[in-house]
Amino acid sequence: MTKLVSIVGRSNVGKSTLFNRLIGYKKSIVNSKSGVTRDRNYGFCNWNGIDFCLIDTGGYTNKFNNIFDKKICEQFFFALEESDLILFLVDPSNKILEIDYEISKILHKLKKTIYLVINKIDLLKKKENISEFFQLGFSKKYCISSINGAGTGELLDSIVEIFKIQNTETDFFVKKKNQFIPKLAIVGRPNVGKSTLINTLLNKNQNIVSNISGTTRDSLEVFYKKFGIECILVDTAGIRKKKKIKENIEFYSVMRAIKSIKNSDVCLLLIDSISGMESQDLNIFKIIENNNKGIILLINKCDLIKNKFLEKIFKKKIKKIIAPFKDVPIFFTSSYKKKNLIKSLKTAIKIALKLKLKIKTSLLNKIMLPIINKYPHPLINGKPITIKYCSQLPTYNPQFIFFSNYPNLIKKSYKRFIEKKLREKFNFTGIPIKILFRLK
Repeated sequence: MTKLVSIVGRSNVGKSTLFNRLIGYKKSIVNSKSGVTRDRNYGFCNWNGIDFCLIDTGGYTNKFNNIFDKKICEQFFFALEESDLILFLVDPSNKILEIDYEISKILHKLKKTIYLVINKIDLLKKKENISEFFQLGFSKKYCISSINGAGTGELLDSIVEIFKIQNTETDFFVKKKNQFIPKLAIVGRPNVGKSTLINTLLNKNQNIVSNISGTTRDSLEVFYKKFGIECILVDTAGIRKKKKIKENIEFYSVMRAIKSIKNSDVCLLLIDSISGMESQDLNIFKIIENNNKGIILLINKCDLIKNKFLEKIFKKKIKKIIAPFKDVPIFFTSSYKKKNLIKSLKTAIKIALKLKLKIKTSLLNKIMLPIINKYPHPLINGKPITIKYCSQLPTYNPQFIFFSNYPNLIKKSYKRFIEKKLREKFNFTGIPIKILFRLK
């Protein structure tokens, strides 16, 4: 099992900056405003050939000024509970605060390895400020600068050395080669139930949930292994229209959500069953389709739909809205009643595996050419349009090339016909496919 290292401390001590530094890219949103990080954010770090999982947490506080402060503290304690090693980050630019003492008391009660990490040493003028933090009582102390990386190498050396000592298995840190673990992004507008769905699947309060839009800010990844399913679930911030984005943090959250779509294999697009499929839902659908990702539509909170006949009407209306790409699985889900959640995940896994499928050229021609010959393209100005050969391109997402005598004259309706037949014969449900025509 992968070792977990959490970064904890009060607000604005540089936890997210250190998290981004150690995993090697900007995953957590960094801002001078306190309370930006709310949920636990997970990332994988590799140092000297050894892998471990890093957890970024929100700033601990004992003053609950808003609805999120208490929930952030809950996430703080969840991180402490699941961690093997804890990095207690402090800022020596100020004297020790009361909240630093309170966090240290909490950590001393734990029977876990704790590192006191003194951050922002590049901004420090008086070195005596560092020694003041020694009175917090932690034997392992490291001085670093998360902004420029000073001292982080020594810190990482110590972390992986601890794990080597704790672990006796020789192959513990070796990754499984050629193992495909699908990445499933949970996306949608704000407040459609993305975080609640993930919490229900994991059967724990993994991510903060509230009825206030914009609760989730970072794109949060978690490994899921239940019911024969093995995948990475990505909880994303709600994607709203540009004109409705009011602050920089929300802008970055939306950008992270879109980036998560691009980095995923399959996207589960949640739609509110009460408000129905709105224009923004269609915009998100098009983002997924244009990025050639697998798509599943989840009509969430279906327990609020009392008349089951409405589900058929709902489904029919959605297929009309998303046309011409209508070959998409649609599930009516409920986190409250746990309806269709596992079924939708299993379907997403099938789609992810299908994305990697490469059809042999001989088989493709054997199936498609008789169909094309039986239903040829209509004459253009008396000229017959012929297609003699087809093959699949070596791309990640399914793309097919058909060779014709007049590729530029082929009508869109005939392209849709060929796509429909490809979907029927090779089961590309939920997968955007591209069809190209070239001169033979």
